[in-house]
Amino acid sequence: MLDTLFTVFATFALLFALGAVLSPNAINAALCFLLCLVSVAGIFVLLEAYLLAVLLVLVYAGAVVALFLFIIMLLDLKQVSAWKFRGISALAGVVGAGLLVAGVLAVATRGQLDSLPAAMIPALGADLKAYAHALFTTYLLPVQVMGFLLLAAMLGVIVLSKKFIAQGEAPAASPALDSQPATQAAQK
Repeated sequence: MLDTLFTVFATFALLFALGAVLSPNAINAALCFLLCLVSVAGIFVLLEAYLLAVLLVLVYAGAVVALFLFIIMLLDLKQVSAWKFRGISALAGVVGAGLLVAGVLAVATRGQLDSLPAAMIPALGADLKAYAHALFTTYLLPVQVMGFLLLAAMLGVIVLSKKFIAQGEAPAASPALDSQPATQAAQK
């Protein structure tokens, strides 16, 4: 039963990740990313890492994806235009694909990794105090850098929205919202 659920969640995670990367519509890509994160949270629940699943849903699915959607809707990104491959982007794609293949081959040909006995591996996913200790000692700098990145993203949204308001660029009103008498009076 667990293997079947793992396969279902992993398949959904892969499909939604592909949808997030390949979708030309920015809102659909963000929603696919949200569903991919929920699928990964399901995998964490199957692995009995409940705290990781809750943190993933609250922090990433709840906050970061909401921020992405807010920015996308604020900037009114409808459709991504077709991107033409130029020399440097084609070179970057070839180098990236080569590095990916080299990494997969390195892992596949290395053989069995030396693994520790299960008793020696700390159960970090089971204890909230262990998470807090790791976050505020070992991983303090990366956590603060992520906080500053989120702050910079929010400040960027504020600056962009004030710029649109200052230039008088309000979102286009829907034709259904226009009242008929007001438009007829304006035409006369």
